[in-house]
Order: sequence, then C-alpha cells, then structure tokens
Amino acid sequence: MSAPSDPAASAGQAPAPSSASAASSSSGLTFKLHPLVIVNVSDHYTRVKAQAACSGDGSSSSGAAPGQPPRVFGCVIGVQRGRTVEIFNSFELVLDPISGTLDRAFLEKKQELYKKVFPDFYVLGWYSTGSDVQETDMQIHKALMDVNESPVYLLLNPAINLSQKDLPVTIYESELHVIDGSPQLIFVRSNYTIETVEAERISVDHVAHLKPSDGGSAATQLAAHLTGIHSAIKMLNSRVRVIHQYLVAMQKGDIPLDNSLLRQVSSLVRRLPAMESQKFQDDFLMEYNDTLLMTYLAMFTNCSSTMNELVEKINTSYERPATRRGGRGVFM
Repeated sequence: MSAPSDPAASAGQAPAPSSASAASSSSGLTFKLHPLVIVNVSDHYTRVKAQAACSGDGSSSSGAAPGQPPRVFGCVIGVQRGRTVEIFNSFELVLDPISGTLDRAFLEKKQELYKKVFPDFYVLGWYSTGSDVQETDMQIHKALMDVNESPVYLLLNPAINLSQKDLPVTIYESELHVIDGSPQLIFVRSNYTIETVEAERISVDHVAHLKPSDGGSAATQLAAHLTGIHSAIKMLNSRVRVIHQYLVAMQKGDIPLDNSLLRQVSSLVRRLPAMESQKFQDDFLMEYNDTLLMTYLAMFTNCSSTMNELVEKINTSYERPATRRGGRGVFM
C-alpha cells in the first residue's frame, strides 16, 4: 500500500524513485508528537528568518541558497516505550554552512544539559524545515546514527497553505531498500498522532487566542481583552444592583407592587446560570488554578532566564583569571 508520492533522498545521490520514496514505514512503530515540538520548530524558523531579513541576507547560516527560505535544524527528544515513540521536546543544532556537518561539541553539550533536567529523555532524531526532503538530509541523518541507531526525521513545511487542513508536519523513518540491485537507505513516511498534556493544552489555547491580528503585541491584546471583560462585569454589577435596590424598596412598601415588572425580573433570574452548583464551583476552581499556574510558570521562566544570565556573566568574568598561574577556576 503506497502513500502519496513524497520525495526521498539518499546521501550523495539523487532522490530515490517514486516507488521507494512513496513507501510507508513497515517498522510498526507508533509515533506521538507533542505540540511543544511544533511550537519550538516554528519559533526557531521564525527567529532565523527574521535575523536573515534584518541582516539583508536572503539565506540563513544553515546553508540555504540565496533567495530561498532559510532552513533550520535541531534534535527531537523523548522516550520510547516498546513500540510507542513519544516526542516531547526539541533543541537547536549548529550546522556548518560550508561543509554541511554538525557541531559535535554543541550537540554533546546540549545532550548533557537536557539529561540533567530530563533524565528519561534521549535523542530520538532530528528536525528540519522545508517543503520536501533534500538530498543533503540523508548525510545529516547518517551523522546522528551514532547517537540513535534508528533516528526519526521530522519535517515542518513553513509555507502557508490555506486549503490544507492537516498539520504541515511529516515524520520520516529510514529503511534499507534494494534499488537497482544495490542497498540504499531512504526516507519513508510514518503516521503520527498529536498527544497533549493539560499544561500544553492551556498554553496552545492561550497562544491561539492571543495571536496578533493588527500588528500589536500579545501583551497589548491581552490587556485590551481583560479591560473589556472588566468593563462588562462592572456594568452588569451596577445594573443588577439597581434591580436589587428596586426589589428591596418594593418589599418594604416604599414602591407600589408591579406584577408585570416582577414577572420580567423572575424570567431574567431563571435565565442566569446557577452559581452555587457543584459543577460551576469545579469549573471555576479549575480555571482559577490554570490561571495561577500560567502566572507562576511565567515568573519561574523569568527567574530562570535572569539566573542564567547571571551565571554566564560570572563564568565570563572568571575565564580570564583562570588562564594565569595560580588563578581561580570557573565558578560554575
């Protein structure tokens, strides 16, 4: 059974025939992709593209041809439980634009740092951007086989296609096929599903609702949105207070009874949701806790960023004295 034709490339050779490149994976693995990976790759591509535009260079440091969209590269990390591969996160890679080789020292340093924070995660493969698989992709794929003997390749297409309903993300595996009498390693398409946790669902929903539509920043739109909600609640509270004062005055006898108005008030009250129900309390507490969680997460992120900058400054200040005899070593 063949999927729609998809170009595949092998190292140093032209793309494989369409019968091979259109083949589906036969490994039997189940892939689960988390939204954080897609957000990371998209953010990486956007930053590189913006930097290339500011520098006046149409190509990126990843070796893209002049006038072509920049390509970015990185590693995907996660866990594999039996036949299920779950991709949780990703980090960037440094690629030499001249030789097309990876910076091994940078990769090993990133692996070591992520292993300290996520001891159960390991490198599952790598990612890149583009509309199709390139001929040089197999060279990078083979270079990562000493880290993972069977890495996966995640390809994100940054081109906007309004008619496309599926995510512009494709996951490839590498398989050894016999083509024209010689064994060749080619990319084959694999199916995947989107897997999310509660924190990711909240973050994705938050980002989706704060997408700038008029060029303004997300913080500006959030402030305007919250201001509008506050004004609406304030107006509703003032009008409910007027109705309550009127009913109290009618109950005391200060105002004559008006059955028609009482029926309207009764109908209005019945249309309001029951604020004392258990379901409302559960939903309200869940929303409240989610909001506090996002606030605390932002605070922790800012503190971590500040701490990282401080550590880098301290390390930089101690690097030069460490080269002299009797000097002090690196602080951290």
